[in-house]
Amino acid sequence: MNRVEGTSRYDELGVLTDLKEWWDALGDVYSRTLQNVVERLYDNLETLHRLKEEGHRVGHLRWKSPREYRSFTYRQSGFKLHETGGRTVLSLSKIGDVPITLHREIPDDAALKQVTVKREPTGEWFASISIETGDDPPAKPDDPEKCVGIDVGILKFAHDTDGFALGSLDLSDERNRLDREHRKLSRKEHGSNNWEQQRKVVAKRHADLKRKRRDFLHRVSAYYAREYDLVAVEDLNISGMLESPSNSRNTASAAWGEFRRMLEYKCEREGTHFAAVRPGGTTKECSRCGVETDKPLWVREHSCPACGFQADRDANAARNILSRGFDDVGVVHPERTPSETATAVGTTVSPVPARRVMEQGSPALNECPQGASRAG
Repeated sequence: MNRVEGTSRYDELGVLTDLKEWWDALGDVYSRTLQNVVERLYDNLETLHRLKEEGHRVGHLRWKSPREYRSFTYRQSGFKLHETGGRTVLSLSKIGDVPITLHREIPDDAALKQVTVKREPTGEWFASISIETGDDPPAKPDDPEKCVGIDVGILKFAHDTDGFALGSLDLSDERNRLDREHRKLSRKEHGSNNWEQQRKVVAKRHADLKRKRRDFLHRVSAYYAREYDLVAVEDLNISGMLESPSNSRNTASAAWGEFRRMLEYKCEREGTHFAAVRPGGTTKECSRCGVETDKPLWVREHSCPACGFQADRDANAARNILSRGFDDVGVVHPERTPSETATAVGTTVSPVPARRVMEQGSPALNECPQGASRAG
C-alpha cells in the first residue's frame, strides 16, 4: 500500500479491489480478512502515534512478508463450526474444512462473532473463537460481604487480607531446560535444517514456560473472582518497573500485569467488584492510623511508632489496598479493625506452595496455613 499523509483506513480499504488485480495472490484470501489486516495496520499506527505524544521513543512498523504473517482473522462471516463424521470441523472461506479439537464446549445458544487463526513459533496452529451469549453477567452486590485486598510480591506471589499467603511459582526447571536448548541452538548453522529443528525445540520450551505461568495465574485469579464480592489490587506501573535494572527478570516472571488483567475480566464475568487502587505508600502507611513509616526491603514486619500496631509487612499493605478499594468502589468500610484480621508479628505464616495449586487447584487455595485465617 502506498500510504500518503492524510490517507485514512477507509481510503485504504477502498483500494483493496484494485490491489487484487495487481497482486493475484490476494484473490486467494477472504475479502473480510484483508480488510482486517488494514484495520490492524492503522490500529498499530495510532498506538505508535499515541506513545510518541506521551513522550516515548518509538520506531517504525517493519515490513512482514506473507510467510512471516502468523495470524489472520475472520470477522462476522466467512467461517462456520460444525460436526462432520463425529469430528468438529472449522470451515474457513477460501481455505476449506479444518478438523479441530475444542478446548471446551461452546454453548448451544452462543453466536460465533469472530475467529482468529494463529500459528505459534512451535509450528502449532490455534483458532481463537469469540462468541456472544444472551446471558448477562450477574449483578454486583450493593453491599459486598466477602471482600479481599491482595498484595503481590516476589518472595510471596500474593498475601491477602484474610491472612492467606501464596508462594511464588518456581520456574527454575523450565528456565534451565530453555537455557540448555538455547546453547544447542547456538551451535547449529543458522538457516540449516538442524537449526530449524532446534529452533522449534527452543520455541516449545518457551511455550512450556509460558503455559505453566498462565495456568497458575488462571487458577489463582478464578479463585478470587468466584469466592469474593470485592477484590482490590494495586494498579502497578509494570512497564516502569521492568525498566529498572534491579530485579526486572523476577518482576517479569511474576506477571503481575497479566494477573491483574485476568482478575479484572473474571470479576466482571462473576459479578464481583474489582478495584485497581493507587499503589503509592501501601507498604509504608499504617493500616490502623495512616502514619507512614519508611521500611527497607529486608524489613518484613510493620511496626507503627504512632499507634503501636504491628503486623506482617505484606498483610499491612493488603489492608491498605482493601481500604482504598472500598473508597474506589464507594462501599462503606466494615467495622472490624485491621488488628482483628491482620497477621500478628511473631506469627509464622507458611505460604501455600504454588506447586500445590498447580496440582490440586482451588482446594489448595482454600487451605489455611499455620498462623493464617480465612475469617470472612
